[in-house]
Amino acid sequence: MPPEPDRDLAAMRREYEDRGLVESDLGADPIIAFVRWHRDAAAAGLHEANAMVVSTCDGPVPSSRMVLLKTVDRRGFVFYTNTLSRKGRELAANPACALLFPWHPLERQVRVEGTAEVVADEEADAYFRSRPRGAQLGAWASPQSEVVTGRQFLADRYASEFDRFSDVEVVPRPPHWSGYLVRPHTVEFWQGRPGRMHDRLRFGRVDETTWSLERLAP
Repeated sequence: MPPEPDRDLAAMRREYEDRGLVESDLGADPIIAFVRWHRDAAAAGLHEANAMVVSTCDGPVPSSRMVLLKTVDRRGFVFYTNTLSRKGRELAANPACALLFPWHPLERQVRVEGTAEVVADEEADAYFRSRPRGAQLGAWASPQSEVVTGRQFLADRYASEFDRFSDVEVVPRPPHWSGYLVRPHTVEFWQGRPGRMHDRLRFGRVDETTWSLERLAP
């Protein structure tokens, strides 16, 4: 017998404010516009304003997960992870991916579509050195995305790495851990509005320095 549907879900709705978003608000460069919106999210006190959903696909079923954005610049968006994880394996087979920044309290979201590439070793090394030592050890200890026998297995792995590097001042970056640069080809800015008549403005890459901008129906 299937469970009764949660009818409260259908009734969950709220009206959006009439902030509005016009083309001149964003300018001609989506990266610059994104940085402004991200600063707004951080200034508003949003928990982990740099959190984003990364979606990858290598086959019939896409997969999504939350990661933290660590760099945004003219090239695009950079995050770090275990390259042997599911997302790492899928990006190796199919570098096309999507990002989503869900800034609900501001009634905003940003969607990015692009292609991912592994960052240079020097860039990955520099970021890894900036991580807390515990996170560095965790990068060695966790066989990310693999099935494990239980929590104790992970605790034992971590303890083993803790002991292995106990006399090492600088923990080296694991060869299976690096960053991914997502070079965007589209960036969409979404602003909630009353009556579900939301504003959606989408940038499309024309060339290395030029973007087009178009409005989408909500």
